[in-house]
Amino acid sequence: MPDLNLWDFAVRCYAQPGVESACLELQSQGADVCVLLCAAWLEARGVACNEERRHALQEIAAPWQRDVVEPLRALRQAWRPPAQSDEALRELRETLKTMELQAERHLLARLQTTSNDWVESCEPNLWLSALAPTNHCRAGLETLRSAAYRIQRELDDF
Repeated sequence: MPDLNLWDFAVRCYAQPGVESACLELQSQGADVCVLLCAAWLEARGVACNEERRHALQEIAAPWQRDVVEPLRALRQAWRPPAQSDEALRELRETLKTMELQAERHLLARLQTTSNDWVESCEPNLWLSALAPTNHCRAGLETLRSAAYRIQRELDDF
């Protein structure tokens, strides 16, 4: 079965109709979108989900999100209004956006490295439900899940 690395999968998944807005909605509710994209990738590939694996992903993601991604995002968002009238600040804000994306790419690489050797399972693998915040947006999760399975079917048919 052909596979995409997690970064390429995330880029393809995020580009699917409705996924970007679903991810932003989930993020606004406290979800870590990188973890959810990894969860969608694992779920679509049939990788077995258990508490130890969920914990491993969260242990990798939480400090990186807190110490790297979130400060970049907060500064970028804070600069949005003043950057509309300041060209230099607009350029710096774009640099921050690039750095934020690179930080997310590094996080996805770390998540993939952790999960590379995890085996597939015949059991239902509800990674997204297991890793979403408790106040999650069901519609957003289903949008992400559908996109992930669609990409995996395309790969399987390749």
